[in-house]
Amino acid sequence: MSIKGEFGPGIKSLIITLNHIANVSEPKINEFLENIGVHISKATISRILTKDIDIFHQGKAEIFLEGLKAMPYQQIDDTGARVNGVNNYTEILCNPYYTAYFTVPNKNRETILDVLLCGKEKTYCFNDEAFDLMKTFNVSQRWLEKLSSLKNKIFSDEEMRRKLDCIFLRCGKTTKKKVLEACAIAAYHESKDIIHVVTALLSNDARQFKQVAYQHALCWIHDGRNYKKLRPIVPYHKEKLEAFLDRYWDFYGELREFRIKPDPEVAEHLSVKFDQLFSTKTGYEQLDERIAKTKENKE
Repeated sequence: MSIKGEFGPGIKSLIITLNHIANVSEPKINEFLENIGVHISKATISRILTKDIDIFHQGKAEIFLEGLKAMPYQQIDDTGARVNGVNNYTEILCNPYYTAYFTVPNKNRETILDVLLCGKEKTYCFNDEAFDLMKTFNVSQRWLEKLSSLKNKIFSDEEMRRKLDCIFLRCGKTTKKKVLEACAIAAYHESKDIIHVVTALLSNDARQFKQVAYQHALCWIHDGRNYKKLRPIVPYHKEKLEAFLDRYWDFYGELREFRIKPDPEVAEHLSVKFDQLFSTKTGYEQLDERIAKTKENKE
């Protein structure tokens, strides 16, 4: 590897590792290196961390693209992140072969699509799927009829927003947002010849993850957290919650075993057991409501 400047790849990689992996501040990195006999300025440390890093972005993009191709499903989640004092969000995508992080200003369906498009320009398509999605998103029939003149047309991001601004002069932002999301999802699903289109997403039950992929799988760990949010005070209720959670996680353990060794007969048995477990009535009203909500998501 060629050496640029007065420091080689060993020192440069050490600085990057200390900062990004060990969370060591730049002044402390400078102090550490000076103490082991490496004379380096704070400005040089800053340049190593912030300049000429395109190779890392390229490497991440290649890993992410191959990760999307490696499995039929992708797992996704998000968490809050502060960037220069402003609220942002970090989207995490992974499967057993990779994990990738993307810090973005919003958490909505269009943002998820921007991530999944791997840098390709987002387009908007008014095909049959787009109109079906608009119905799913509860866009009124009146607006569907107005948009019917755009059937089978494809627009760039700028063209789409200009077109909708003309059509929705007196309409609220919510309807326009639903149309943008529906057409963006439809265009993404039509992009199979350009990128690898994700067919299944595994996530929590948050709105922004729904409809993006053809199949949406829910996460048992996220569902289990909803039960943890219950804070019973009455001893009887505490006992009922603890007893149900024991059964809940025992069932989850059976599902994990099934994933390793799938079998049609076992699948049928688990389906029946699911119905039995999530038809439980405990007499603890909040718990019974939570159990019913999980049952609604069986599919």
